Amino acid sequence: METVLDLQSVTKDFVLGGVFKKAHRRAVDNVSLTVGRNEVHGLVGESGSGKSTLGRIAIGLIRPTKGSVNVLGTDISTLKGKELREYRRKMQMIFQDSSNSLNPRMTLQDLLEEPLKVQGLYDQAERTRRAKALADEVELSQKWMRRLPHEFSGGQRQRISIARALALEPELIVADEPVSALDVSVQATVLNLLKSIQEERHLSMVFVSHDMAVVEFMSDRVTVLLDGRVVESGNAKEIFASPSSAYTRTLLAAAPSL
Repeated sequence: METVLDLQSVTKDFVLGGVFKKAHRRAVDNVSLTVGRNEVHGLVGESGSGKSTLGRIAIGLIRPTKGSVNVLGTDISTLKGKELREYRRKMQMIFQDSSNSLNPRMTLQDLLEEPLKVQGLYDQAERTRRAKALADEVELSQKWMRRLPHEFSGGQRQRISIARALALEPELIVADEPVSALDVSVQATVLNLLKSIQEERHLSMVFVSHDMAVVEFMSDRVTVLLDGRVVESGNAKEIFASPSSAYTRTLLAAAPSL
């Protein structure tokens, strides 16, 4: 299987405190993992485990303190400025809270065209056509193209976020707790849509969640994190059927059914 994402011995330290009293916190500690073509790799752990930090490192939103981050054979931790911005066409992120990630003054049409404009892709007619196609793909009506974000429900706003992540036709997507802010009744429909799109587009994905049931539904492989360290990692079916770590068993026992 072709490797799309390869993290090797990644560590991330944050500096906390003021000028005269500083403290270092290690959010990610010597983590290695790979994601293959058309594979979903789940990152799971409780709050503060380092999973979201690792997801952001995977697409270059945060630089690691140590280690390498290779996306499609290029170490993105060495890219800067325009070079990194252009390479980001290959990798996108779906954020947890769509309310904060969508410009409230932009219509659905504008929001779906924006990634194409930023990258200088296509003329206006083609951007309009592609925006409508994206709306169709995430099951949003084209008659809503002039609506603003506040006119959509939470589930619909997350569909917009998914569509924006797909606009540049990336090969790697990091989904950071993409359904945790949604009502339970809406979570399943958004997850089914996301899984269907991932399979149809043959996307590689890092799926970040604290919810073991959601990770089990979405993932081919799983890495369990605790305090920034890997507790166990491997085939999702095997880990969920017979976890080797007591911590993983605790997470499974606490997980609600999807």
